[in-house]
Amino acid sequence: MITDEELDKFRLENTKVRIIRDADEANDVKGFVVAWDERSVLIRKQNRRVLKLDRAYTYKPLGEPR
Repeated sequence: MITDEELDKFRLENTKVRIIRDADEANDVKGFVVAWDERSVLIRKQNRRVLKLDRAYTYKPLGEPR
C-alpha cells in the first residue's frame, strides 16, 4: 500500500502517476493525485474526470518503466 508521504509528494510536485491495476497495460490509469483517505485515492485524469481507486494498487511516476 502506498504511504501518505508518497501521495503527498506526488500531489505537491504535481507528478503525473501511473496506477497499475493488473497485468494488462491497457488497464493502467494515468493522472494526478488529488486527495486520499485510509482506503482510497482520488485521481484526476487528463480529461478532468476523477476516479476513486484503491490504495492497494501500485502507484508509480509516469516516467518510470512499468
